[in-house]
Amino acid sequence: MPELIHEWVTQQSQLRPDQAAIVWQDERYSYRELDQLSNRLAELLRESGCHKGDRVAFCIPKSPAAIISMLGIMKADAIYVPIDTECPASRVAKIIDSCRPTWILAEPKATAMLDEVLANHNLENSIRVGSMHDAPMQGDQFGSEFCLPDLASFTPEPLSYQNRSHDAAHILFTSGSTGVPKGVVITHAMVIAFVEWALKYFDIDHTDRVSGHSPLHFDLSTFDTYGAFAAGAELHPVPPELNLLPHKLSDFIRSRELTQWFSVPSILNYQAKFDAVAQNDFPHLRRLMWCGEVLPTPTLMHFMQRLPAVSFTNLYGPTEATIASSYYTVPECPDGDTEVIPIGTACTGEQLLVLDDQWQAVAAGTTGELYIQGVGLSPGYWQDDERTRAVFVQHPQTGATIYRTGDLARVDSDGLVEFIGRTDTQIKSRGHRIELGEIETALHALDFLDESAVVAIETGGFENTAICCAYVAAADQSVSIPHIRRSLTQSLPRYMLPQFWMSFEQLPKNANGKIHRPRLQELFEAQRAERAQTATEKTESPADSDHAVTPTQTPR
Repeated sequence: MPELIHEWVTQQSQLRPDQAAIVWQDERYSYRELDQLSNRLAELLRESGCHKGDRVAFCIPKSPAAIISMLGIMKADAIYVPIDTECPASRVAKIIDSCRPTWILAEPKATAMLDEVLANHNLENSIRVGSMHDAPMQGDQFGSEFCLPDLASFTPEPLSYQNRSHDAAHILFTSGSTGVPKGVVITHAMVIAFVEWALKYFDIDHTDRVSGHSPLHFDLSTFDTYGAFAAGAELHPVPPELNLLPHKLSDFIRSRELTQWFSVPSILNYQAKFDAVAQNDFPHLRRLMWCGEVLPTPTLMHFMQRLPAVSFTNLYGPTEATIASSYYTVPECPDGDTEVIPIGTACTGEQLLVLDDQWQAVAAGTTGELYIQGVGLSPGYWQDDERTRAVFVQHPQTGATIYRTGDLARVDSDGLVEFIGRTDTQIKSRGHRIELGEIETALHALDFLDESAVVAIETGGFENTAICCAYVAAADQSVSIPHIRRSLTQSLPRYMLPQFWMSFEQLPKNANGKIHRPRLQELFEAQRAERAQTATEKTESPADSDHAVTPTQTPR
């Protein structure tokens, strides 16, 4: 077992140098080429003064150049920081200001954005820019100091490393409630622990062809990338534009003969919505995995019925605990649309703790807050001790460090953990405690809806919090809000029925492909404010009124 993540690539370049490591569009990179190109980049960075612990950011769309950058930065004993190329410059500036990189590796398309970022007077002038493209970059604020062909003058030979397994490999910035992104520190050891477990459990080897669906700034991509490299398998990065083309996405899985697929549930929902998967489709696919959100049970049933030879696994875990902390492989197709799919059992070296307010384990069937303990835990947030102390806490009985997920869970009679929802989605409305996830489960069971999401907004009125439903009607279905409400009353009490509604052609998604719930809240809050201005003369009972709007186009 290697001590450092990038050593997997070096090992594979020695074991099977001509094996394809990355297959991207019409390009094919062998393990030898990948190892040597990243060695050359590491040598360049070191000769330019890059030291152990320095941060090097890269602003490059998912591509071989981006993956070479990741490996080369780690081989230089530095810490890589992936930047979402679709991020607004103002957010990128906050990330750069936080991690203070010595270098930013980019490509010409990022020139305008980097100009705006580097014009920020809070940033030091010492940040250098390199072009991981055939052409150099020239902005008003910078000029690139090298471009991709310049790597040829540096050695392809392996380097010696000062880093050890407990050192940081990369920093993944996630959304922060204060508006400032949080930098989650991920060490080499954390990634290695999960990947070594996954290789054994999923039986991944050099014959596999692995999807690279998630963007490289999202933690799911860590498993895609390093799981493939550890096994000596082929990594097939998925072009982002296919996310909006479900039939072409299915063609990609077929034509690349993928054996493993891993994505967030919204992609699977979209494929099911457009009937993009045929009976007994994808003959080479052996494993389908999802993580990041709850996969609606009807969507799971759709796939399991059409792909009977495929193994389906639900993975659960926040970025702070490295990719995933638990797993559940579904043994058979669920019996009904509302059957709960557990998040299952902790991965090797991890523990899932469902605790009450007194830090005691709750009884089976009782809801508590979910904590994680074990080898996957991050040392914390980059240079943010206050945020770190708030969620990486010490268990008062055992003294162990545990991570407070903010998720609600319960343990079923078989000892499997079930995800219930978020502590911040358990609301109190009109005197009732309501879990928004329960409403979503009921909505997912309605066959005339393709997608749905439930959020809450503060009203300050009698109900204090209003329940809001965003939905996408199934094709060729005429769906009215009263019809949805009547259907929901078959499984929910009246106090759990949404008061505000919006129909969409497609629910808004964030850069990671998850439903963009903050955006939905903004839209519902704007709708409520507009109605309050125009309907002050009429007061309606919140329990009986349906406030609806249909956006003319899907928000972004």
